[in-house]
This record gives sequence, structure tokens and C-alpha cells, in this order.
Amino acid sequence: MSAVTIPGLKGQAPTNNVELLTWIAEAVELLQPDEVVFTDGSQEEADRLAEELIEAGTLIRLNPEKRPNSFLARSNPDDVARVESRTFICSETEEGAGPTNNWVDPVKMKAEMTEHYRGAMKGRTMYVVPFCMGPIDAESPKLGVQLTDSAYVVLSMRIMTRMGKAALDKIGDHGDFVRALHSVGAPLAEGEKDVAWPCNETKYITQFPETREIWSFGSGYGGNAILAKKCYALRIASVMARDEGWMAEHMLILKLTSPEGKAYNIAAAFPSACGKTNLAMIEPTIEGWKAEVVGDDIAWMHFGEDGRLWAINPENGFFGVAPGTNYASNPNAMKTMEPGNTIFTNVALTDDGDVWWEGLEGKPEHLIDWLGRDWTSDSESLSSHPNSRYCVPLEQCPVATPDFNDPKGVPIDAILFGGRRPDTIPLVTQAYDWNHATMIGALLASGQTAAAEGPVGSLRHDPMAMLPFIGYNAGDYLQHWINMGKKGGDKMPAVFLVNWFRRGDDGRFLWPGFGENSRVLKWIVDRIEGKVDARETVAGHTANVEDLDLDGLDINVDDVREALRAHPSEWAGDIDDNEAWLKKLGPKVPSEVWDQFEALKQRIRNATK
Repeated sequence: MSAVTIPGLKGQAPTNNVELLTWIAEAVELLQPDEVVFTDGSQEEADRLAEELIEAGTLIRLNPEKRPNSFLARSNPDDVARVESRTFICSETEEGAGPTNNWVDPVKMKAEMTEHYRGAMKGRTMYVVPFCMGPIDAESPKLGVQLTDSAYVVLSMRIMTRMGKAALDKIGDHGDFVRALHSVGAPLAEGEKDVAWPCNETKYITQFPETREIWSFGSGYGGNAILAKKCYALRIASVMARDEGWMAEHMLILKLTSPEGKAYNIAAAFPSACGKTNLAMIEPTIEGWKAEVVGDDIAWMHFGEDGRLWAINPENGFFGVAPGTNYASNPNAMKTMEPGNTIFTNVALTDDGDVWWEGLEGKPEHLIDWLGRDWTSDSESLSSHPNSRYCVPLEQCPVATPDFNDPKGVPIDAILFGGRRPDTIPLVTQAYDWNHATMIGALLASGQTAAAEGPVGSLRHDPMAMLPFIGYNAGDYLQHWINMGKKGGDKMPAVFLVNWFRRGDDGRFLWPGFGENSRVLKWIVDRIEGKVDARETVAGHTANVEDLDLDGLDINVDDVREALRAHPSEWAGDIDDNEAWLKKLGPKVPSEVWDQFEALKQRIRNATK
């Protein structure tokens, strides 16, 4: 094996990759772990780490009859969500990061973080986690290696990625890989007792786009610590995609098959907690239609040999928000958890060793809440954190299509944008063209969610649902969308704007949502096939109520008609805010987007004469 010496390495290094081994040795010298372990991704390894975490108090084994091989973790109350205020894009120039990202000079940031990393793994094990993004049989897979001192992260990475020996073999002796360095930042003195959820008050989640590096410190929470997820799959990958001519997007991928047996693949961008996972695993309510899931969160899209846009899911599991998930809202998510093999974080524990969260069926009288306190049905506090999670293998989903393991991916027929808006945005509208779609995406807005810091409920601009995840200048990101449209021409997918959350004057929802959204998907397919017309509104080509399949649906047609209205006065009310937003994105916003915005203003003026 290699002559590179790694202090504390357990056994022999299972690779001759000098670049990898040298990086590990340098990290060991800085972080000073007691032991270094290459993970292999085996079940035996996972079982051993789970037992160690149970003994440490990090995990609670759930009732094996109800939740086989499943566990509950409770995080530190100050480590429960993405920390956007401490997330940095350290590109070589400030302009490279743009106005939507926190920027620090990369040399300065590395020097600053190095001091935090110094000795940060004392008393702990450094795990070397090789992983692959997307199907491991791909001709040129995107690979990475994460160094972490969190066994919880290792178990989560095993669910969310193809990790271990197979990924290390793909890297080989000379392969490229993204370097992901993570420490919870809680060194242990000799003889010091550990805490159940080690973390540090000081947190950094830092991306270095040009060098394809991720440095994370101080947090053990999912998105901050499972570095294959948002850090690699979106922030770093978005830069790779720009440089290599593809797209890394915060989108679900859904396969929809008509009664005639024709398949349509739909990608959709929704901000967190706006029903994205529910749509990804939708059970159609209209006869003869079948839906399958390719992915619930991230889509990597590239041009295929046929000139169309094809997508893969770079992940291998679901990391879903628990509250509100139940057998009515998302039966397939619930069925995915039934076989077990799930890690729950910050949900409540029932007296019989099961889990519960707000919105789940049943009304327990007593629980242990996510803070480890007794909770009763009379308690005023929530039993589960609003951003509590389940982490479960995708292959357990009863509607997972085998296509999710196809290295070629699936051809995308339509892209959806949607948020949570009580007014203004119609139920479903088709964009005029790709440039118009890019403007729609740039102006996408929704309510603030619990998945990130900030006051819940306030309106949040979120271009393409990518605001926290664009790894470079947002104006350049929009230009990349324009460029991809020019390259793809008339083979680009049709794009639609949807809004399941329109409310009436009395506050009630005008559309039932959930499985009934399949009726909107059917209209989208009909538009792609040229079977239905649409009316011109300020929003675009908006559906007519008569063209929606409402058979068997107990609903007031006038409610649906109102949900499909694009009131020019409401759109006019958004203009100043949207214009200020585009200006905030800076001088790199493409002229094509501004041209589309001027066209929108003209449509509003014409409609309000």
C-alpha cells in the first residue's frame, strides 16, 4: 500500500490514492483524532455504529416490532436547522459569490477555520466516508469523500448516498473527488464524558467553489453535517454544472404514466415545506394514472444524446420533514418507513417505543418530546420540532421507479415552479417560453419555513427554490438558465407555475391539494400533448376550469375557477417588490429576464386599462 502515513489509522488504508491519503494525513495532523477509520458501507458496520451511538445516548432504538432497525436522535436545541447566517460561499472574488451569499476571502476563511479545526477531533474517531452522487454505475460518476467525527453522519450518509467500498473503488488510485471536511467541534479531554449530541456554539458551513471543497464546523444537524446533501448536491454541484454545461437544481423528479401507458417525467421546484415530498410521492386520484418517484429533493439535469434534458437523482434516500406527514397527506412516505431502517431526528417518542409528530394519525395522551421531557395532550408546546426529520432509504418506497438507479436518468417533459401563496398566483399556468420561465423562477416567492432561520410566515423570495443553495452569483445562475435554454432550443421542457395554496376571502383553501394535484398534472400532460387550450392572463397560459378533470371530486367549481384567476391588481401589487428583488440580485441579472419583466408590466397595464 501507499507510503503515506496516517497516525491512528485502524488497519491498512484500502486505497493507493496518494492524493486522498495525503489529504487525510494532513487533516489528521490538524484535527488530531484518536483513531481514523475507513467506512465500508456494510450492514455490519452500520449495526456496530448504531450500538455505539445507543450506548452514547445519541440514538434510542425504537420498538423493533413497530420500527425494525430504526432509531430516534435528539439534537441539541440550538442545532436544529440549516444555519444560513453561518453558511459561506468563499469564491475567489466577492462578485463570484454575488449578493445572495455570505462571502469571505477564501484565504482568510481557511485561516480562520483552521484555528477552530486545530485539535477539534481530540478524543474522537475520524471516519473516512467515500461516497457517490447518483447511480454508482454511471460512466463518469460524481464522487466525494467526507471526513467526519460524527457516527450519526456516517449512518445518515449510508442512507442518503451510495457510500463505502464501492464508492472508494470508483475513485480508484487517481480519481477526482470533492473534499468534504466536517467536525462537530467538540474535542474531548482524556477521561471527559461525552454528551449525547456534541456540537459547538460557533458554526461554519463553508463552500470553496473553485477548489470543490466543503468545510463544516460546529453542527451535527443534517444539512450542515451530511455534506453530500445541500453542500455538495447543490452549492458545489451548481458551480460544476455551470462550468460543465448541465444543471443542479432543488427539484423533485416524478414519473407519471397515463392510462395509455405513456410516461412523462416532471421536475418541480418548491421551497422547503411547500409540499414537494408529497408531490414526489403522489397517489393519483384519477383513474388509470400511475405515479412513481425518481427523487424528492434534488435533480441533476444534463443534455442527452437526443438533445433533450435528462435528469438523475443524486441522492439515495429521503430526508423528509416529519410534521404534517401522515397516511392522508403522503401515504407513500409513511409506507416507505414501515419496513424500518429509518433514522428519526427531533420527533416525539411514544410509551411503546414508536414515534409521533404533529399531524400524524392518533392522539397520544403521553409522549417524551423532542427535548426529552414528558409531554401530554394538555401540553401547550409541540411534541416534535417543526423541522424534525425522517431519513429513510429510497428503495423502500413502494412507488420508487427502477429508473432512479439508471445512470442515464429520465427525459424531462415538464418543469414546475411553485410556492405557498394564499393569493395572486393561479392554480396552474404555462410559461410562454424558456426565457419567460426563467423570469418566473427568478421571482418565485413563498412563506418562510422552519427548515431555515427566520420568522415563519414572512414572504421569502426564493429563485428556483435555490436561494440558500446557489453556489455562485445569482445573476450568473440566471444567465446559465438562459444559456441552457438557447442550447436546448425547442427541445427544452415545458415550464409551469403552480400554486396549491390559494385561499378564499374566508381563509379556506380553494383547492384540495395532495392526491388531487394529479388533476393538475393531467392538465399539464394535456398541454404538452396539445389537447387543451389555455387563456391568456398576466401570468401566462392559464388553465380553464372546464379543461381540468374534476370528475368524482366533491368541490365547488366556483372555488376552482377563483383558484385559476390571475387578478391583474394583485399582480400589480407585486411589481415594486419584484423589481426591487431583481435589482437586489445585481447587475448580472440577464437582459432577457429584464425584458420578460417589462413584458409582464405591459400585460398588467393592458389588463388594468
